[in-house]
Amino acid sequence: MNLFTPLSWSDTGFILTGILNTVFISVVAIIVGTLLGVVIGFVRAESSKSVNIILGAFLDILRSVPLIIQLILFSTFIGAVGYPLDPFVAGSIILSLYTMAFMGEVFRSGFNSVPTSMIKASRSLGMSYWQTVRYVRIPIGMRAVFTSWLGVALSVIKDSALVSVIGYMELLRTAEQLISRTQQPVMILIGVGLFYFMISYPLSLYGKHVERKMAI
Repeated sequence: MNLFTPLSWSDTGFILTGILNTVFISVVAIIVGTLLGVVIGFVRAESSKSVNIILGAFLDILRSVPLIIQLILFSTFIGAVGYPLDPFVAGSIILSLYTMAFMGEVFRSGFNSVPTSMIKASRSLGMSYWQTVRYVRIPIGMRAVFTSWLGVALSVIKDSALVSVIGYMELLRTAEQLISRTQQPVMILIGVGLFYFMISYPLSLYGKHVERKMAI
């Protein structure tokens, strides 16, 4: 390998570690953020105006403050109070909450998209409130927002690169260390960009395919 580039075969494992760490923290954030988002979305769809104002203000803060600032502030604060966290744990918490803030709005719109007439019809057939939620509102609402959910998930994968600021060894931080050693920024960053493209583009195509199949 080093006949053409300063990279050596030993760097392969280093790069692979960065890729796996990126995928791992992204999957954790998407799963946790989605589950929390479903709860938040349902609560906002069913709650009074006052509850919506409080929850909305909290979610607006999470969405409005840049993720990199949230990561640095949280990691610094936790360390200052004497409970330093592993970069993966700290990054997962903030990235999951950040994901939740966007997923909450996605799922709220999904729950609200179910026609009132359909809800009343299910209740008239003898379904309980929670049966209506489980068999009517969730399936129909989630179908309506699948594309939006996928868009948020793709953003999370790319935003996971920011976790490198608190020391998590994901792909971008791995690339930075290789650039520092090899002085080959263009080649390495092109490789990083290709990795994100190879993940994001197929998922984007899949989302469009699913959207066409689910179109009414």
